[in-house]
Amino acid sequence: MASTAARITTVDTLDIRFPTSRELDGSDAMNPDPDYSAAYVVLRTDANDGLEGHGFTFTIGRGNDVQVAAIDALRTHLLGRQVAELCADPRSLHRDLIGDSQLRWLGPEKGVMHMAVGAVVNAVWDLAAKRAQVPLWQLLADAEPAWLVSQIDFRYIADALAPEEALALLHHGRSGADGRVALLRERGYPGYTTSPGWLGYSDEKLTKLAQVAIADGFTLIKLKVGADLADDIRRMRAVRTAVGPDVRIAIDANQRWNIGEAVEWTKALAEFDPYWIEEPTSPDDILGHAAIRKAVAPVKVATGEHVQNRIVFKQLLQAGAVDILQIDATRVAGVNENLAILLLAAKFGVPVCPHAGGVGLCELVQHLSMFDYVAVSGTTENRSIEFVDHLHEHFLDPVRIRDGHYQAPLAPGFSTEMLATSIEQFRYPDGVFWDSEGASQEGTPA
Repeated sequence: MASTAARITTVDTLDIRFPTSRELDGSDAMNPDPDYSAAYVVLRTDANDGLEGHGFTFTIGRGNDVQVAAIDALRTHLLGRQVAELCADPRSLHRDLIGDSQLRWLGPEKGVMHMAVGAVVNAVWDLAAKRAQVPLWQLLADAEPAWLVSQIDFRYIADALAPEEALALLHHGRSGADGRVALLRERGYPGYTTSPGWLGYSDEKLTKLAQVAIADGFTLIKLKVGADLADDIRRMRAVRTAVGPDVRIAIDANQRWNIGEAVEWTKALAEFDPYWIEEPTSPDDILGHAAIRKAVAPVKVATGEHVQNRIVFKQLLQAGAVDILQIDATRVAGVNENLAILLLAAKFGVPVCPHAGGVGLCELVQHLSMFDYVAVSGTTENRSIEFVDHLHEHFLDPVRIRDGHYQAPLAPGFSTEMLATSIEQFRYPDGVFWDSEGASQEGTPA
């Protein structure tokens, strides 16, 4: 039994980098040589239960330098806090971090500091779910609606979603929840895969992996586009030929284009029936997304992985700028802010198809989608979670995919915890891999 007087005693931060650029895994039009990385945090306590809170945010290499420093800067807000109080009300930490005027000046509520807040807030939710001995999705789905509403910051979004509206959505979402839990445990949650579609892959590798994905049960695959139109036309034709007319193919430009380019490029690929165009322009350009959406219909517009906070999500929805909302588990300030975004999407009737891949993003975001299905939206229609088959072996509770579906996590926590052996191997710059002579000869990660 955990002591009610236990406190946070240690906040450890780690720079973890994986050499994914060596095989061009993760390559796209804007990021040709990513080394998938995690700025990682561990909250340790003086309780006698041995439980820790693990969290992280995702970068593609050198970004870890500043991201780890940002998480370090939050240490004093965590040390000495009572564990029981913190886990009973994670919003208390979220409120203090967002409200710190010195930190707020660096945002406000955006960028590196905001992501650092998300890392430590997610670590608290991991600890809370472990103490409750349930996976995070279940902790959220079982929670009283009034408590969930108390965890949300409605500042700047109350014009689109008032607390009483959020409460009503959550009460409505409880209807039939037990049946959905049973279906979730039996079938899982639909996934889609980006694993075949990296821009650096050859056409042969692309089509082979696309066919494997369909055989594995996926009904939606995603291709990276935006570097060269002729190449994209050739690649889209090859994949459409390989998978047939009934499989959905999404395309992702990773913010590559101006508005006019986005419209022209998407129309040039329309003959291959793309399901959505993702991040066609800057994630901050709300009106630009609205203009693109109007011009390229019936191709859908999707965005969100680089949207910096709930306020921008609110405006995308208010402006009718997106067909598909793509939350990210580590881009905003943790679970609390993602609760707000999921409820905003439910209010506007826009499906959520989370961004994942990276390091551990699949592990985290599955919990948010499963909570949304069980206790908010009540449906998986036109909804799926991105899946990329990279780096799951480094996690204590890795995702499980069966017949194109994420299987519901069973282990207590947020599935954030990395294996100690992986941390020892890929800690930068002194882990076993990066310290080895061979890695030194190949250069430092991008």
